[in-house]
Amino acid sequence: MNQILITEKLYITPELKRKKSIYKISFILSILLIFVLFSFYVYAQYDRNKSEELSQDILASMMEKSNEYDDTVISENDSNWRVNLQVSDEEIYYSRKSVVAASFEKSKIDVETIIGSDGKEYKTVGSVKIPSIDVEYPILLDCTDKLLKVSVCKFWGANPNEIGNLCIAGHNYRSTKFFSKVPTLENGDIIEITDLNKRTIKYKVYSKYTVDPNDKACTSQLTNGKRIVTLITCTNDNKNRVIVKAEAVQS
Repeated sequence: MNQILITEKLYITPELKRKKSIYKISFILSILLIFVLFSFYVYAQYDRNKSEELSQDILASMMEKSNEYDDTVISENDSNWRVNLQVSDEEIYYSRKSVVAASFEKSKIDVETIIGSDGKEYKTVGSVKIPSIDVEYPILLDCTDKLLKVSVCKFWGANPNEIGNLCIAGHNYRSTKFFSKVPTLENGDIIEITDLNKRTIKYKVYSKYTVDPNDKACTSQLTNGKRIVTLITCTNDNKNRVIVKAEAVQS
């Protein structure tokens, strides 16, 4: 019996104790690492949700400004046009046409500055809407890492609804936000671009492919007089870029 007890005591060697200590430390460190990674994930989700809110706030502000411009539109039946009853209908028509044309040129906007809910200024050039994936965002004028976290950005090319190739870049967060669902678009899907003069043109997707991040051929402005929209986002593994091209189907 004593022999058995002595053997059991000798079985717990210093080496075994060291291994048990290492195991405990490793276990504690693993728990801490999981906690840290989870904290980073929660913060990233919070940050993206705040960015989504800010982007939608900018979009709402753009719409409010657009409605303000609508209030200045002159009605064709406005009695102010008949200041002098001696003026003929034809003269009224051409006078009104000239004034409205002049008013349009004066109010035509290429860039609009919006104050976001964070108190910062953001320059916008229009908005993009993709009904099939439930996406609608303002298009920011400049494209930087910081601004890409706020909304989708004009990467290169023509302004919204102008002849040329409007290239728009957006993050793929592998969720429903920003351009995460753009890789799921198919030929025939519709992209709606609204410029700052409240003109909306529909574009039909005709091509989707993947390129190396350094391949900028998709930004070419050689469109043969057509209006083209190019959407750019990352693949799910962030190694390459997904390119979606669409052509205007209405002017």
